[in-house]
Amino acid sequence: MRDALRRSLGTRPRRWLLVGTLVAGLLAAVALVAAVAPADRTFAELSGTVQSLMSVGTPLFGILLVRDLRRGAIRVPVLPTVLAVGLPAAVIGVVGVLICAVTLALTPVDVADEPWRFAGTVAVGSVLVQIVAGLVGTGLGLALRSTVVAFLATIALPLGLFALLGADALRPAQPWLTPFGSVRYLLSGEMSALRWVQWLCVLLIWGVGLNAVGAAVLGHRDRPTGR
Repeated sequence: MRDALRRSLGTRPRRWLLVGTLVAGLLAAVALVAAVAPADRTFAELSGTVQSLMSVGTPLFGILLVRDLRRGAIRVPVLPTVLAVGLPAAVIGVVGVLICAVTLALTPVDVADEPWRFAGTVAVGSVLVQIVAGLVGTGLGLALRSTVVAFLATIALPLGLFALLGADALRPAQPWLTPFGSVRYLLSGEMSALRWVQWLCVLLIWGVGLNAVGAAVLGHRDRPTGR
């Protein structure tokens, strides 16, 4: 576990990836504050855009951790690698919260009447969003050999499923089955008991289930074949 945590941010390219992800979030926050109407200058609105943007890069940390696992001379358990993605995910989530808070607090223009409404829930939700994104990366990294294909799949599969469930009859399933469907509520702060249950379903599907499938696929590939 300690080795997996060290590897999660232990190389220069990964540290630069972290810096690039956070800089993208900062630029998005500054641009959003400058562009939107005063009524939309809230912590929740900023977080919705900034955290969603940064969550595009978060899965790559999980994919790279799994690549290390494959390249190792000795096969190690999958679970520590999966859990280790929580470190860069939490860093991105927490720093993203700070970026949004500082940008909103220091903006010289008018803001909404209640700019900090649901701030606590949004802050917690921001970290949870990044953790799920990281777990999607490890899951698809385990299931798919190619780093590039796995990364593209972290975008195409969740958004593709969200689009498929966009029809009126299927739309109620979006927050139960897709990360983006639950992210909207987490980052708005408007959570209820039902919406927390929906997020737990998404975590089970995309965090636990996807990684279980990925681990099974990896184990099947590594299993020696006999005649």
